[in-house]
Amino acid sequence: MQPLFADPDSPRILLVKTSSLGDVLHNLPVVSDIVRVYPNARIDWVAENAFAALPKLHPAVRNVIPVAVRSWRKKLFNAETWHEIASFRDTLRSEKYDIAIDTQGLLKSALLMRGANGLRCGFDRDSAREPLASRFYQHTFPVAKGQHAVERNRQLVAQALGYALSDGPNYGIHPPAIERPAWLPEGRYAVLLHATSRDDKLWSEANWVALGRHLQQQGISCVLPWGNAAEQARSVRLSSQIPQANTPGKLNLTEVAALIGGAGAVVGVDTGIAHLAAAMDVPTVGIYTATDPVLTGLYAGERAVNLGGIGQPPEVTEVIATLARLTAIVTL
Repeated sequence: MQPLFADPDSPRILLVKTSSLGDVLHNLPVVSDIVRVYPNARIDWVAENAFAALPKLHPAVRNVIPVAVRSWRKKLFNAETWHEIASFRDTLRSEKYDIAIDTQGLLKSALLMRGANGLRCGFDRDSAREPLASRFYQHTFPVAKGQHAVERNRQLVAQALGYALSDGPNYGIHPPAIERPAWLPEGRYAVLLHATSRDDKLWSEANWVALGRHLQQQGISCVLPWGNAAEQARSVRLSSQIPQANTPGKLNLTEVAALIGGAGAVVGVDTGIAHLAAAMDVPTVGIYTATDPVLTGLYAGERAVNLGGIGQPPEVTEVIATLARLTAIVTL
């Protein structure tokens, strides 16, 4: 199905991928695919406000329309919530799109897109994560499950816009240009992402200490960012045992992206920030202990490697050896 654009040279496209952090990152190659075929495409994106900074890193994204579904659900009987929902709907309806594509495949994302002016497209019933979502699209497309999320997103949008995929994924993003903070160590540094959403995804603190000490012996400082109080406490514990390690203050998403963009290497557990590092082509090792990286692991070329799996955490020596292969700054 080839959509009929009002202006074939400058199609107006809305992408809906609201969350989570990793899912939003996995949708960025879609933007690069679109502008390869339609260089003057006008692309907007609906995303949770917590992750709105990520699509903005791609220069081809014109506008990000923020939503706050996570907080709305908690405050459904609050008048301010309904005012925010109405404001979002007004913003969406004020734009004229040729086509709107929901790559999330969830009921919530399908409902968010329902008010968009344009042909609404998404996964068919057998392909969507929540089959009911397909009822709210005007056109649906089959995309085989069992593939990495990046490829499922790309295949859906390619069908909706009528082009063929040729090259591998290109995230198209670069670190934001912000002033270097005073706390950031001079010289080479690595970012250690020890924090994740579930305890069974954690890597042991002894392993992090061993890795950090090895990096310090190579002349590489370690930075351990955090997102909440428990993660901060862990960062402080680890930093106290790793010479010259640094626990920064709380960083926003733009600051985290800048920090990672300047790193010589990143090592992280199953967390969206590790995907950000891989997307920016920073040498990245993903550590998996309770999930299978085949479907949602790091997916960004030769400088991103997944180690471990369900019940199979990697050894420190394996992580060090992998870093040595990925970048010349780490030696055994």
